[in-house]
Amino acid sequence: MTRIEKVPDSDHSDEGYRKRRPSKFIAMNRFRVKKGSEDAFEKVWLGRDTYLDRVPGFLEFHLLKGPEAEDYTLYSSHSVWQSKRAFEAWTKSEEFRAAHGRAGNETTGPLYLEHPKFEGFDVLQTITAQKAATA
Repeated sequence: MTRIEKVPDSDHSDEGYRKRRPSKFIAMNRFRVKKGSEDAFEKVWLGRDTYLDRVPGFLEFHLLKGPEAEDYTLYSSHSVWQSKRAFEAWTKSEEFRAAHGRAGNETTGPLYLEHPKFEGFDVLQTITAQKAATA
């Protein structure tokens, strides 16, 4: 059984379905990490203080490891925010500067094939699994 989260809105489409305003925002960065640099990349990311727990509107963060190509491994950072406004406020905060101040390649050398690619998304629908009922 799944639960569908509805986003409140007063706008209606021609079919009678509610048009939903985005409520949450997902911010993603894609990293093409050079082959052989995966351990160093993971050490940097998994060992850093993000300060996200101090930021209003922050909901969750995921570091994802994706497929391997001939010359890189794809990684993605995925953060979920209560709104785009909350995410934008984070990018202008002291916590953001502190979290990204050590994100460079000073001790590791270049880890990426290119600059990370940012992608931002407004959430239109969320479907979550319900916990199984206990008898």
